[in-house]
Amino acid sequence: MKRFLPLLLLALSFQAPAADVPYPVAANARADVQRALDRARVNHRPVLIFFGANWCEDCRALARSLEQPANAALMARSFNVVKVNVGNFDRNLDVAGQFGHPVENGIPAAVMLSPGGSILYSTRAGELSHARRMSAAGVHDFFEQARARARRKR
Repeated sequence: MKRFLPLLLLALSFQAPAADVPYPVAANARADVQRALDRARVNHRPVLIFFGANWCEDCRALARSLEQPANAALMARSFNVVKVNVGNFDRNLDVAGQFGHPVENGIPAAVMLSPGGSILYSTRAGELSHARRMSAAGVHDFFEQARARARRKR
């Protein structure tokens, strides 16, 4: 029993952080995007796809910032949000390719789609790749401006 308990605790310690990862590991990204587009056709809000990875500090920083009250409220009222895990740039790159390869200049990356699926906005220049240096207010302003640009584009 004395040998078993440390092994059990060690095993549990490796599993605990998995619940806190912002980018789902086993998700079907194509199906998630399609479900978000289906919701968008009903609620008439754009789809906002975040591409990132759980090892990426900037991706985790952006995810934490998006959980802040003002940002969470903005996301909930303005977008149908999908998070797509790109792993070590070896997962879901075909999904990123559908939307102009926004991950080529760094992650996290974001793409905003109209309810019909056309690209309204994309971070093709790596605009979020230094998210750990952005304040929660800066993230909020960034997505408010992106939403305003997308509205003009519709």
